Parts: sequence; structure tokens; C-alpha cells
Amino acid sequence: MAQRYRPAPTPGVPVTRTLGRLGGVTDAKQQLIEYIKADAVFHGDFTLTSGKKATYYVDMRRVSLDHRVAPLIGQVMVDLIDQIEDVAAVGGLTMGADPIASAVMHQGVALGKTYDSFVVRKEPKDHGRGRQVEGPDLEGKRVVVLEDTSTTGGSPLKAVEALLKVGAIIAGVAVVVDRATGAREVIEAAGYPYYAAIGLEELGLA
Repeated sequence: MAQRYRPAPTPGVPVTRTLGRLGGVTDAKQQLIEYIKADAVFHGDFTLTSGKKATYYVDMRRVSLDHRVAPLIGQVMVDLIDQIEDVAAVGGLTMGADPIASAVMHQGVALGKTYDSFVVRKEPKDHGRGRQVEGPDLEGKRVVVLEDTSTTGGSPLKAVEALLKVGAIIAGVAVVVDRATGAREVIEAAGYPYYAAIGLEELGLA
């Protein structure tokens, strides 16, 4: 049976201080790491979406939909995306990317950014306008494809395929947690920059 890893809080990390700029990326990132380790890391025998087996699972939706943690995710990812020039919008394949994009958009506003967000369906709708990409018009705009946790890189590339069809310019792929299972290599081989906020070693999983 899967067990949650619940470490003791890091001394001096004010886990209730979540809104606004938290004194730089270090404070926000450290708080986010503590929440992920406490509430989103499970140990056991798991089969990933890729079909690969794993002895742990990082269930980011346990934290990305938590009101305490979403602003931290937004802060950390805004700091990461700041490395990329002229980003107009962020989003990715539903549903893992959806709360990440929302967090980036809302926390970005608090920090003076103007990122829009978008949602990429796994398949085009079979009714209405038949859209696969939902949100503002992205034609000619630089976008960053988001993912909560990376495994093979397949999900971001599926989103990329749909975004290219609507005329978006792919500025990069950014993930919250990189599992170090080949996604970086796959994304970079496809010609896109890859950015990761948190690695396995920071979660005590490497």
C-alpha cells in the first residue's frame, strides 16, 4: 500500500506565507518543496502513464489544487519563465498543466506580468467549433508549454503539435518536477528548450 512521506517542516520556513513575492525564489521554492514532500510524494509500486514502473509517485494535483500551494507554484514557475523572452501565454495538455497555468497567470498578475493561459485538449472537440486549444488567440504569440511532472516528454510534445496548428510559437517547455526519466532529452531533441523548477534530489528521491 502506498505511503505518504511526511517530513518534519524545515525550521524557519513560514509555510503560511504564500501570497506576494516571498523574498526571492529560495523562500518560495523551499516552501513548495516542503509541501510536495509532505502531501504529494507516495511510496509503493506504481505504473506511470508511460507504462514504466516506479517505486514512488509524485501526485502534483494534491498540491497544485491546494489554495496554500498554488501561489507558491505560480511564484516558482514565474521565476523560471522569466528566463524566457517575450512569453505571451502559458498552458499545456489537460489536465495536469491546467492548475499550473492558472497559478502562473494569477501570480504573474500579482507580480506585474501579463501571461495569458490556455488549455490543450487531448483531442479536438467533436462539436461546436471543434477546437483543441482553448483560450485566447495564440497565432504568432510565443508560448511556454507547462507540465506538472515530467516522465517521457510525450504530453508536452502532444500539446506542442496542437499549438503549432493554431500558429503559436513554442518558446520552451517548463515543468514543476523533473523525474529525470528522459523528458529533457526528448524535448531538446525535438528542438525546444527545457526548463525544470525542482529535481528529484531536492525531493529526496534521487
